[in-house]
Amino acid sequence: MDLDEAFEAYVDDLYRYLFSLSKNHHTAEDLVQETFYRAYLQLMEDDINHIKPWLFKVAYHAFIDFIRKHKRLVITDGVHNQISMKSPEVDLLEKEGFAALMNDIHSLKDTEMHALVLCDLHHLSLKEAAEILQLNLNTLKSHLSRGRKKVVERVKDRRRQDG
Repeated sequence: MDLDEAFEAYVDDLYRYLFSLSKNHHTAEDLVQETFYRAYLQLMEDDINHIKPWLFKVAYHAFIDFIRKHKRLVITDGVHNQISMKSPEVDLLEKEGFAALMNDIHSLKDTEMHALVLCDLHHLSLKEAAEILQLNLNTLKSHLSRGRKKVVERVKDRRRQDG
């Protein structure tokens, strides 16, 4: 697969992944561009067989580099807008629920959050996520399990408070 095909196939997935990490549209777009720039440079030297997990790994490292460079994460309250045929009330409730869930996910430890986002939101295999995060497979499983339990507890707590 060449870089143009990879771009067409995975640009939206990478954008959603980086947006879920940065919570900022412009930062996510910049990081997607940085990811494909790095991929272009690397693909000139190597042939990558499993390009999707490799691109996610490059994106993850681009995000980490961005955080280190800026020493803070810019967080906005906005949620990526999508055109919807639902009623405005249903759409608003879904956006609020998604925003609350993303806040719950972002309140986790970094490794738990990254494991959960890669495996549950982007459907990467455990092995692929472990490679991206440079973790042992069992360590990734532990972080994923703990992260899922914490998110479930936080959702239950929020429901108790609302209900």
